[in-house]
Amino acid sequence: MENKTNQTDLSSELVVGLDLGTTKIAAIVGRKNEFGKVEILGVGKAESLGVNRGVVVNIEQTVNSIKAAVEIAANKANVDIGEVIVGIAGQHIKSMQHRGMLTRKSLEDEVNQKDIDDLIDSMHRLVVNPGEEIIHVIPQEYIVDSEIGIKNPIGHAGIRLEGNFHIITGQVSAVKNIFKCVGRAGLQTAEMHLEPLASAEAVLSDEEKEAGVVLVDIGGGTTDVAIFYDGIIRHTAVIPFGGNIITEDIKEGCSIIKTQAEQLKVKFGSALAQENQENEIISIPGLRGRPHKEISVKFLAQIIEARMEEILDFVLYEIKSCGFERKLAAGIVVTGGGAMLKHLPHLVMKNTGMDCRIGTPNEHLASNDDELKHPLYATAVGLVMKGIEKYEREEKRGVNASKLQEVKPEITEEQKKKEAKKVVGHSRKKTFTNIIDMVKDWMSDDIE
Repeated sequence: MENKTNQTDLSSELVVGLDLGTTKIAAIVGRKNEFGKVEILGVGKAESLGVNRGVVVNIEQTVNSIKAAVEIAANKANVDIGEVIVGIAGQHIKSMQHRGMLTRKSLEDEVNQKDIDDLIDSMHRLVVNPGEEIIHVIPQEYIVDSEIGIKNPIGHAGIRLEGNFHIITGQVSAVKNIFKCVGRAGLQTAEMHLEPLASAEAVLSDEEKEAGVVLVDIGGGTTDVAIFYDGIIRHTAVIPFGGNIITEDIKEGCSIIKTQAEQLKVKFGSALAQENQENEIISIPGLRGRPHKEISVKFLAQIIEARMEEILDFVLYEIKSCGFERKLAAGIVVTGGGAMLKHLPHLVMKNTGMDCRIGTPNEHLASNDDELKHPLYATAVGLVMKGIEKYEREEKRGVNASKLQEVKPEITEEQKKKEAKKVVGHSRKKTFTNIIDMVKDWMSDDIE
């Protein structure tokens, strides 16, 4: 690796987002520049072999893919990567609404940040189903002594502080496996974020969130849905279908191998069959000297359209079930790798009756690199933005947080493992307030 001593001034500002997808694992090194834009210094991508529908199914393969992606990003950015902001997704993710209440001791004292933190901490202690834990507690609005609709209660006077919260839960085992993979790759998990929330950070504007918008992130294994209204997250859901199932449909429908099916989808795929002509034919080489196979582009589009309509039916069900169907003035924003199908916005508008656009993270990026402006990288860029927010927030509160990236001399693999084991562990005497603390404690014994 190159000499990194010239990067010392930048190291404290660097953040790494790690997107553990079903088809690819992406690592992005970025920082905020003087204009408030996200400057990307390095991008690494590797094939994801151990993740299925957002859940780790093979530890060793996932670790190898993480190492490969992070090494590429680190070399391009010319830094050593120590900590990452990780995304989590999968069908095990669930969400619910809950109202919490805190009785304050004095009417004279104004509501302060500690009161809000105490109320949020109490939400982390809610009883959930066995094997599940709370990942996110997201405030929606507060009530102070029956005064409703307060977005920021700091400074208000009152005895009873209430809050409506959007609570996201996930399986403890799934979260633990992610921590295990990241740890065995020689990294530390600084924070974990639900992937559709990270994608929303990268591709949605504040105006869209205010007006009401649905984010649909079509990944390889799942389709994630996040609904915003009045600037607040209102609903999240994970649909267990994504781009890979479309590839499987093409493979079965055209009697070809999976690699050919994926290439057909990417190069010639369309989400609207009526936009293609009957006489458009694709010729595919036969296997081991067998005759070429001819496939109609229109037939290919019919296969894709049928599956996409099924996915959109699930999306529409989620929209209707949250109760905001008629309040989403900004319509639907589609992102993720599956968003690049031709004519997809037209199909979405046809099936849902709502406006649609493709969401790319270019609005927040300082770089002119066209590759990064692809919907494929929306989640990873969003994770970088979440990491920047985290460290800015801690800086404002005076927290002396450890730097995400340390520019340091070359060390052996054995030293890296020892260092990773040292920083990941927490004292067992600690009172756990969330799943990340709990899993980090477990991982102090698991990582070798």
